[in-house]
Amino acid sequence: MQLTSEELALFNRMLAHVSANTSLLRMDGFTQHGDTTTLWHCIAVAYYSLWLARRLRIACRVRSLVSGALLHDYFLYDWHDPDPGHRFHGFRHPAFALRNVRRDWRANRIEAEIIRRHMFPLTPIPPLCREGLLVCLVDKGCGLAETLWKHRYRRLKKLCGDALRAPRTHSETV
Repeated sequence: MQLTSEELALFNRMLAHVSANTSLLRMDGFTQHGDTTTLWHCIAVAYYSLWLARRLRIACRVRSLVSGALLHDYFLYDWHDPDPGHRFHGFRHPAFALRNVRRDWRANRIEAEIIRRHMFPLTPIPPLCREGLLVCLVDKGCGLAETLWKHRYRRLKKLCGDALRAPRTHSETV
C-alpha cells in the first residue's frame, strides 16, 4: 500500500508543514498502542487515509484530510500515565486534542470535525464528512495493527522520515 511519487511528495510537504507549525514532534515521546508512538500512529493514519481515498476515488479535501489525520490525537500527554485527568481517555481525548489544535493551528471546519469525531462510536455522533469517516475507519485499523502485531511502520518511516527533519519556516505554504 503505497502512494504514487506525486502523492507522496504532497503528503511529505504537508507533514513537514504541520510539524513545523505545531508541536507534532512532541508526540514521538508518547506511546499510543503497543510500542508505536502517537506521532507515528498519526502519520500512519494520515498516510493510509490518503491512500484509501485515492484508491477508492473518494472525492475529498486532501489538505484537510491529511492535516486533520495528523492532528487527530494531538492531546500531548501519555494516556498510559495513571493521572486521574487521563481517566476515560478514549471518550475524552478528542476534546483535548481539538483544544490543543485550536491553540497551535488554524483548524478549518473539516479538520475540527475529523478530530472531534474520530473516536466514534465512543463519541456519540459519527463523522459527518467523508474525510472524518475515512480517518475514523483508518484509525481503527491502524490501532488494531499496532496493538496486535506491534506494527513499527518501517517502510513508512523510510518514506516520510525526511519530512520531519526538513527545515521549514512558519511562512512556507503547502
